[in-house]
Amino acid sequence: MVEKKARCTAVVLAAGTGSRMKANVAKQFLELAGRPLIYYSLKAVEDSRIIDDCILVTGEEDITYMQQNVVVRYGLRKVKAVIAGGSERCFSVANAMRWLKAEGMPEGYVFIHDGARPLLSEEILERAYEAVAEFGACVAAMPSKDTVKMVDEEGFAAFTPERKKVWIIQTPQVFEKELIVGAYESFEYDVKERIDGQESQSTSGAQRALVTDDASVVERYTDRRVKLVEGDYTNIKVTTPEDLVLAEALLGAKNYASNI
Repeated sequence: MVEKKARCTAVVLAAGTGSRMKANVAKQFLELAGRPLIYYSLKAVEDSRIIDDCILVTGEEDITYMQQNVVVRYGLRKVKAVIAGGSERCFSVANAMRWLKAEGMPEGYVFIHDGARPLLSEEILERAYEAVAEFGACVAAMPSKDTVKMVDEEGFAAFTPERKKVWIIQTPQVFEKELIVGAYESFEYDVKERIDGQESQSTSGAQRALVTDDASVVERYTDRRVKLVEGDYTNIKVTTPEDLVLAEALLGAKNYASNI
């Protein structure tokens, strides 16, 4: 560990609708081992020696429920604010970055984590902290176990990248505060320009500006390289009903191992 720890703020994302779960409620509120799915990543943050405070991003209509039935109910004292997300993940993070800037967050690091990854561990947070302290930008990731094919527009195999160079990206994704806040400011400006410009004749302009992870924003709008740091194969994202079953099994195994 680095001797003098910088301030670390977690941004936990829980604004998705979870349409692929085929459930009547948003996936962050689905029950996992008797508690809402979002509880587990927030609990990992709460118990962490690395994280100092947390911003929880959720649907605007869910803010009161999340505050009362998750944050207060489970005594999650590190959650300093529950704010509204956007229509896409990237806009939810952008909202959080604007909030951090407006609140005058001190210099430090921002850990952006998907609330649908309930098996976040202290070991991952520690490795990410050490990496961001050295490189300024890092993401949790794991080498792909499978061969990956790149396909053309007709669904035919175009080429096969070397498996040793293919990593599966996870969260947290961790950055110097000024770096990630500035990158998302550039991203939002780019989206606005595309919508206001000639590309506003269709939605394609805005869609081309969208990104699916925070490292992509840093890669696109800054010259900082992003270091990949070891995550964990159990650090899965719950997206489908099958993932929920797997997460419960992994959670049970983790709890069993910790009690041996």
